[in-house]
Amino acid sequence: MIVVRKAGPRDAAELVRLRRLMFQAMRGEDRPGDWEETARELTIRQLSASSPRLGAFVVDGDGPGGRLAACAVGTVEQRLPAPGHPTGRFGFVFNVCTDHGYRGRGYARAVTEALLDWFAGQGVTRVDLHATTDAEHLYRALGFAEHSMALSLDVSGRTAG
Repeated sequence: MIVVRKAGPRDAAELVRLRRLMFQAMRGEDRPGDWEETARELTIRQLSASSPRLGAFVVDGDGPGGRLAACAVGTVEQRLPAPGHPTGRFGFVFNVCTDHGYRGRGYARAVTEALLDWFAGQGVTRVDLHATTDAEHLYRALGFAEHSMALSLDVSGRTAG
């Protein structure tokens, strides 16, 4: 039996560690940096909010040290309502990761299902995510499907003018 629990502020460092593992798996390289401390502080602040927009669900590891085995993290975004989305609340899953030693046990599915249930309880009417090729089968099995072409722009080099 897999025990999933809602993450709290005390899990922030472990959530960031798993996020780093996710990026390492996606890019094939480890990229530590200042982003980790910023992410930890932001995670603590957002998980401490009285009405959190950040949802995180975890499975605890079975070893010493309080390490997490897996996590699924997402945010609720408030947009203007539309005919198919009367609340205007959308979810975005941006971090699903299972530590290497715990893979193949169904943890990613369990934490993602818990996050999807949380989204439903928040009045979310659509959930988006970006999937790696390796994880696409999991998300399709949960009911995710392609819905449109997405375009993006990195605005970090632009100046306000």
